[in-house]
Amino acid sequence: MNFLKLCLLALIFPITGHAQNYPQRPIKLVVAYQAGGATDAFARIVAQKLSGFMGQPVVIDNRAGGNSVIGTDFVAKAQPDGYTLLLNPASHLTVPFFNKKMPYDAVKDFTPIIAAAYNNRCIVVHPSLPVQNLTELIAYAKKNPGKLSYGVAASGSAQELAGDLLKFTTGIDMVPVPYKGGAPAMNDLLGGQIQMGIFVLADTLQHIKTGRLRALGIVEGRRSKAASDIPTVAQAGVPGFAIPDQWIGIFGPAGLPANIAQRINAEMNKTLALPDVKAALENIGYETIGGSPTEFATMVADDQRKYQKLSETIVLNVQ
Repeated sequence: MNFLKLCLLALIFPITGHAQNYPQRPIKLVVAYQAGGATDAFARIVAQKLSGFMGQPVVIDNRAGGNSVIGTDFVAKAQPDGYTLLLNPASHLTVPFFNKKMPYDAVKDFTPIIAAAYNNRCIVVHPSLPVQNLTELIAYAKKNPGKLSYGVAASGSAQELAGDLLKFTTGIDMVPVPYKGGAPAMNDLLGGQIQMGIFVLADTLQHIKTGRLRALGIVEGRRSKAASDIPTVAQAGVPGFAIPDQWIGIFGPAGLPANIAQRINAEMNKTLALPDVKAALENIGYETIGGSPTEFATMVADDQRKYQKLSETIVLNVQ
């Protein structure tokens, strides 16, 4: 065996061996939002059980800021060794449509590992707003142009895009109020500082059940299994209205070895299948998905095309 072959083997085998013995230290699961929001709630439900399956602690790292860009960029630039992962919702794909100066490519700079769950988004109002359904909300907004403000968890989120679509399809004039996460937005809505919000069910479901908020419609094309009594926006009076399904998933940096991605995927599928995890997630509005990295990669690519089309046909007309 010549010197060149020895050098190549020396390079290859340590990498392969490292991947086969993965994980050997704690795994960092980055949540690009503040603690207390929907994504953070999901992370805290699954992290402990996932730790048991992985044989190493899965540590939640909240890196909020820049409309999720700070935490997401941190993972994009991390070593692709499986020790730094990203838990992000579908807004991972929408933020670049609102901010053209992105430090990363939302598709090319990441390795999709698993689509973990669906979490529908819902239009909700404070009970003090004199509307009982979506038709009354649209009528109210038309009588009071520009006076109705609605909160969203972040600028450039899928929730903001849903608000733009509602304005575009109904001709109403309402003002988005972006926050730095779902928790502070929800606090202001519950306190009456804003009258309306478009939030994921994980942020709103418990408040809907107790009557502190009134649900008017699911913005996706199908009802949520966790709250099947809430109609879709299309069913509630805006025919044809629908935003792509909201998912939450785990990504690694680009270049993550396939066997590491498969290991994380396998253990996450086991975690999602646990009855107590499934029940806890469903209780706050999540519907588990699971599946392979390839299936998630296909979902990401398909949704990017859908969101691109929406941003081109809606955002430019609304602004």
